[in-house]
Amino acid sequence: MSWLFAIVLVLLLAAGSFFILVGSLGLVKLSEFFKRLHAPTKASTLGVGCVLLASVGYHILAGSDPQPRELLITAFLFITAPISAHLMAKAALSLHMAERPPQPDSEPDNQA
Repeated sequence: MSWLFAIVLVLLLAAGSFFILVGSLGLVKLSEFFKRLHAPTKASTLGVGCVLLASVGYHILAGSDPQPRELLITAFLFITAPISAHLMAKAALSLHMAERPPQPDSEPDNQA
């Protein structure tokens, strides 16, 4: 395998890991439901897509048989992630989540 292709695969894996990390942190740290919904559906989808492209590239360059698993995972991911995000956002809009008061912090204030 050429060094150039190996570097491209490493860059794809690094970019994918970065986007997965950003999506996970966005899910944990963002305050509102709609913001938390946006982070994993966009960033994690792109991250998993980069990791799967690196896997496909590795199998192609290694000369092994083509694995349809990676292509099926990519297709199902790119089909199901936007649909599930749309349905969750639609359900939240019908429940009027934007009009609800914010939830209290998890740690109580020690002002006693």
